[in-house]
Amino acid sequence: MHASKLDPIDRKILAELQADGRMTNVELAKRVGISAPPCLRRVRALEDAGFIRGYHADVDSRALGFEVQVFAMVGLSSQAESDLSAFEARCREWPLVRECHMLNGEIDFILKCVAPDLSSFQSFLTGQLTAAENVASVKTSLVIRGAKDDPGVPFDVMEERLSRTA
Repeated sequence: MHASKLDPIDRKILAELQADGRMTNVELAKRVGISAPPCLRRVRALEDAGFIRGYHADVDSRALGFEVQVFAMVGLSSQAESDLSAFEARCREWPLVRECHMLNGEIDFILKCVAPDLSSFQSFLTGQLTAAENVASVKTSLVIRGAKDDPGVPFDVMEERLSRTA
C-alpha cells in the first residue's frame, strides 16, 4: 500500500496515533468517526503495510541523566556499498548513537548521539567512532538547546497537497 492509496480515515488514524500512540482503540475510533471494530482492522492493516512501525514513549533524555546531545558528521574513506553498509551496521551497535543518516554531499553520515556527560561522549568519540574502520573524519557539534523535535510527518501538509490534486 502506497501513501497515495490511503483514504482520509486511514490518514486521520495515522495522524491521531502519531500525536498520541497510547489512546485506546475506542478513543481513536471516536476521533476518526468510525466504530471500534473497523478502526482496529484499519490500524492492523496500517501496521501490516508498514505505515506504523511501532509505538514508543517520548522519554526525556536529560531527565534520565543524558545531559549531552551531539551531532557527529562523519566522512568515510570509501563509499563502496559494502563499506557504507558496514558503517551503518556498526552504528546500530553503538548505544550512544540514537540516529544515523547517510547524506549526499561533503559528509557521508550524520549521527545523533546522547551521553551522560562530555567525558563519556569523548571516550566514545576517540575510542570507538574515530577509531572505527573506514572513518576518515569526524566533526562534532554539541547541542546547546533544542527548539523543535516533532517526530513523524506533517499530516496537514499531506492533506493540503492531496486536496490540490483531487
